[in-house]
Amino acid sequence: MKDMTKGSPTRLILTFALPVLIGNVFQLLYNLTDTRIVGAYLGETALAAVGATGSLNNMLIGFLLHMMNGMAILTARYFGAHDRDDVRRSVACMAVLGLATAAVLTLCSVGLLTPLLRVLNTPGHLVATAAAYFRIILLGMVVTVLYNGCAALLRAIGDTVTPLLFLILSVVLNIGLDLFFVCVLHWGVEGAAVATVLAQATSALLCIGYIARKYPALHPVRADFRLQRTMAMQMYTSGLCMGFMLSLVNAGSVILQSGINTFGDSIIVAHTAARRLTEMLMMPFSVLGTAISTYVSQNYGAGRYDRVRTGVRRALTLGAGACVLSVLASWTIVPPIVSWITGGAAQEIVDTAVLYLRVDSALYFITMVIVIYRNTLQSIGDHVTPIISSLCETFGKIGAVFLLIPPLGYFGVILTEPIVWAIMVIPLIVQLHRNPVMRKPASPAEIATA
Repeated sequence: MKDMTKGSPTRLILTFALPVLIGNVFQLLYNLTDTRIVGAYLGETALAAVGATGSLNNMLIGFLLHMMNGMAILTARYFGAHDRDDVRRSVACMAVLGLATAAVLTLCSVGLLTPLLRVLNTPGHLVATAAAYFRIILLGMVVTVLYNGCAALLRAIGDTVTPLLFLILSVVLNIGLDLFFVCVLHWGVEGAAVATVLAQATSALLCIGYIARKYPALHPVRADFRLQRTMAMQMYTSGLCMGFMLSLVNAGSVILQSGINTFGDSIIVAHTAARRLTEMLMMPFSVLGTAISTYVSQNYGAGRYDRVRTGVRRALTLGAGACVLSVLASWTIVPPIVSWITGGAAQEIVDTAVLYLRVDSALYFITMVIVIYRNTLQSIGDHVTPIISSLCETFGKIGAVFLLIPPLGYFGVILTEPIVWAIMVIPLIVQLHRNPVMRKPASPAEIATA
């Protein structure tokens, strides 16, 4: 466990972020390898089918992942306030609310999967393959909650090394099972999906066992499962707001995907590769967002608002350096990586993906501010402004489908995200700098009456 209310903010943020960054690199390597295996062994059509589910996958699975992270914000706050009883109760809340939500979401999404794919303009010859792949992923959502819930709890108390180790195990196991199911058993895209679920299930069980043995502070007793109404509402509000915030972003991407799917297999493959690499180039921003969320939550719970302000400034400085590196990468190492992950696809596909990355990376500094400010606002209890910002992105992407894509084609897709970033950052900047926590001096009494 790590108390982030004491010590150098820069050092704490970096030491917290480094294991998360390494873990994200391993996850990205798996995503790239998975794309490579599907493309090389099953062909461009199978890769396009998996890619056609990408935005829907991010919306549904991302909702659960960020919901658990949102609930863990309260755990971090109780930990920062040294309230061990509420830490235990919050763990019980996360388990009950997370598993119940996953069960309901699984039933609804599996039943509506094929109609959803058709609504997204998925080419007819890809629908059956895409549905076969994604149905298995959806049936594993309970596993997703268990795995990501455990990781979120460990990060809430400052332990980022243990989630990293279990993530590495999951990635290595996932790649091995991918090769076995796809290349040896010839299970097709279903094999890739089964590999993902089994690898996460294994890591989830091991992570639960580790917490049970190592962290008594996270052990809820039977009485803790009689959920307190106030805490349950606060945690579910925090979780749902963060989940909906990211789902709104991904809902816009789902709608945008419906436009992309009309361009045919080659553009779908190019966009799939570009999005995989976008995750890599934006990874430092998401890592800083995770780090600042725990850092701010603990210090906010402890009433150390001066440290909250300092931490946000240091995170922005670190993020600016990451932006420069991302732009350099888009002009140097990206083209050969695109060619590799698409299995040596046609040069037109590679060029399209590279163009997407080079244009968008020039404005990554806006995305960096969005991620850090959004996580800071969530951590100090403002759940409304991040959702308003996300709505800006959603409506911006809807507008792009009707206004930019028809006249500009795929280049309209490339321009969409930088435009909506510039819009959605505005409410975050205004509201964060108006918040009493960010104004000096700010006492707990001022915050309570704000």
